[in-house]
Amino acid sequence: MLSFITVSGVFISKLAIDPLQDHVTNLQNLSKETLHELNLPISTIVSNSAMLKKNSNDIKDLKRISRIESACNMLQQRYNELDYMIKTQTFEEIKELFHLDILVEERITFLKALYPHISFRVKLEKTVIFNDKIGFSKVIDNIVDNAIKYSQKSISINIILENFILSIEDFGCGIDEVELIKIFDNYYQSNQNMKGFGIGLSMVKRFCDKNHILLNINSKVNVGTVVSLKIEKKGIGRC
Repeated sequence: MLSFITVSGVFISKLAIDPLQDHVTNLQNLSKETLHELNLPISTIVSNSAMLKKNSNDIKDLKRISRIESACNMLQQRYNELDYMIKTQTFEEIKELFHLDILVEERITFLKALYPHISFRVKLEKTVIFNDKIGFSKVIDNIVDNAIKYSQKSISINIILENFILSIEDFGCGIDEVELIKIFDNYYQSNQNMKGFGIGLSMVKRFCDKNHILLNINSKVNVGTVVSLKIEKKGIGRC
């Protein structure tokens, strides 16, 4: 009798789960196909904007083209993030060999457009790592965004990459010892008047734990904060 109940339970569960799995698979396939279709218009906008910029000398037209390029860069960013999410959901291998110093430079260029008043003082050692490139870019964006958010009286951010350690330093309000314990909690914010939902550092911590990166935060109230990412040297190198 017990065996019959067990078999019946498994059979019923399978009947309930199979349609759900099919639905998820269909959604994943639709997402992949949609993503693929988006690639063509993005590439078309990029190539044609470049041609227009090359052949135009009118200042107003060049400004309009620059705005189109900025919007397209943001669209490309969303495309990359959607592609990243699909791959993580389907458990595809998302690690690759890349220049971390070049990635940092790319993120700084992107962030400068969002925060033109910020002065980035940068020292980058050529470093090649094998890791999740898109995830790492999101980590950099989150840390720098937090640094700017809590440095309203300062316009300087120091970014240093050497000996496989990436350090991002701000000169803002700092974090006291009690808050340091809580900052990795979802939705925690030390200043409730700041914009955002407080999920950035929680995401950073999860990424670092998953990818064998040692995350360290040193902070002093009214002095500033240094966030350091020490990358495991196994499987990485320089060139």
